[in-house]
Amino acid sequence: MSRIGRLPIHVPAGVDVKLEADNVITVKGKNGTLTRQLHPDMIIEVSSDEITVKRPSEDKVHKSLHGLTRTLINNMVVGVTEGFTKELEINGVGYRGQMKGKTLALTLGYSHPVEYNAPEGITLEMPSANKILVKGANKELVGATAAKIRTFRLPEPYKGKGIKYVDEHIRRKEGKAGGKKK
Repeated sequence: MSRIGRLPIHVPAGVDVKLEADNVITVKGKNGTLTRQLHPDMIIEVSSDEITVKRPSEDKVHKSLHGLTRTLINNMVVGVTEGFTKELEINGVGYRGQMKGKTLALTLGYSHPVEYNAPEGITLEMPSANKILVKGANKELVGATAAKIRTFRLPEPYKGKGIKYVDEHIRRKEGKAGGKKK
């Protein structure tokens, strides 16, 4: 039995869960509405305050889908109640960012500023000139947006310049040894 898959998902007050045909689940809460098509083989039971996921057989495919399905539903419930946040940090001399309305404008050493519009359901905030907060209800979309912003200037290992996650550690390299050639 899947240790993650067998755990019931608690549905907090104020969250509305609907299960439609073909395992289309809709979760509605204070942070918005999320809808997802789940694998049709999985058995999902929705009660007033709990969601349980069961698998139809002990096949390898069903075993692997069991924990995944439960985690996807749990992330939807957490997303519409609390939301998800990713923090990015800009390092480097002259590297900075600012918000222009809903557009993120980044100065990253290129000949022009990089401008990025967040997708629907994602909010970008800049509490300081070198910190970016990516917030949203959809965990997958928050992570993809943060990864997209990070690709504008990946952190390099010699001076550590670039955009990195706050909790990310960049392995630093030593520069050239120098000295005379023989």
